[in-house]
Amino acid sequence: MEIRPTTEKDLDVFVDTVHAAFGRFPDTPADDGGGVWWAATEPDRNLLAVTADGRPVGTAGAYSFELTLPGEVLVPVAGVSAVGVLATHRRQGVLSAMMRRQLADVRARGEFLAVLLASETLIYRRFGYGPATHTRRLTVPRHQAAFAVPRAGGTADAPETGTVELLRRADCGEILEQVYDRYRRGQPGALSRPHRWWSSGAGHPPISPAPRYVAVHRDADGLADGYASYALDEPGGTLTVDETVAVDDTVYTALARCLLGHDLITRVVFKHFPPGHPLRWQLADFRAGQPSDEGDWLWARLLDIPGALTARGWFADGELVLDVEDPFLGEHGRYLLTVRDGTGDCVPTDREPDLSLDVSDLGSIYLGGTAPSTLVHAGHVRAHHADAAARADALFRTERAPHCLHWF
Repeated sequence: MEIRPTTEKDLDVFVDTVHAAFGRFPDTPADDGGGVWWAATEPDRNLLAVTADGRPVGTAGAYSFELTLPGEVLVPVAGVSAVGVLATHRRQGVLSAMMRRQLADVRARGEFLAVLLASETLIYRRFGYGPATHTRRLTVPRHQAAFAVPRAGGTADAPETGTVELLRRADCGEILEQVYDRYRRGQPGALSRPHRWWSSGAGHPPISPAPRYVAVHRDADGLADGYASYALDEPGGTLTVDETVAVDDTVYTALARCLLGHDLITRVVFKHFPPGHPLRWQLADFRAGQPSDEGDWLWARLLDIPGALTARGWFADGELVLDVEDPFLGEHGRYLLTVRDGTGDCVPTDREPDLSLDVSDLGSIYLGGTAPSTLVHAGHVRAHHADAAARADALFRTERAPHCLHWF
């Protein structure tokens, strides 16, 4: 078996193979070749597993993104996708061979981090990935959508500034691209959406050309600073919000208030509701906001631990010795992390460890989405000192919870 990179000429083979691996058939592209997920694929980052007689049996792809780290640091990252093996060749080492080759390629590009959306959670931990951001939905019945009267002196007393304009998706692509790019630069865990994704309609709404209404929020100066893309399944039915992008919580609330005031609907469903947003508390009936479908979203895999830990921003000073195992790559390292004034320094050390953990668990705590103490209590991470978990919690804490909206 050979694992080889693809070329432009391999696109049809690559697309057919990954669809066959999942038992599906490709959608029909638009006349311009857009409107399908593979319109944004990067052939030089895709891999094919080919048998000795030339038959393709597996695929693994990657996109070139930027990831926002805590501290609003932007770093290049590999977005792993289109991973599949034909049912006839599973349990034969094909996936492991592709993952090993892909991680080597990511390192060769100088990227210290790879991310993915896991189709099956049991698969990717063994390759060193850990769930780093989480997602959920919030459903609000229309008849319970009234907002509370703010208490005197509360921040909600401040009058809302700005306006909300209703547009069609086909008429506001440039606005969406600009607002999303502004948003993702300040949101830990967010991925960039390169222009070719928008121009080719490669992805889920509102990137795709699927018909949608879009509520666009503008600030007092007329600058667009938020949007909500949505569709109604039928009159009197459910209004589903694909995503709400806002530069701050106030803009998000203004968009939510607009959608919750929509006539002739029974409920509003906010997909990818951001962690920590106060909307449920802003409703007159706290129980009206019903969270559901909580789960993992972005998974992270560190390939250069000192590089990753010195790249992100930090919000507390301290020291921590991490003993990290990487079983898939057969690597092991012990590192002293020292943080002073928001800057981290990470070097190999022979000091006794504070925490012992797998590289997948380090991926889970890296963006601040999971507290180290949670993994200690779960039995994933071993704390060698009574105060080690608490010190790790304080060190890895972030000012804003990581959140990712992008599907790839």
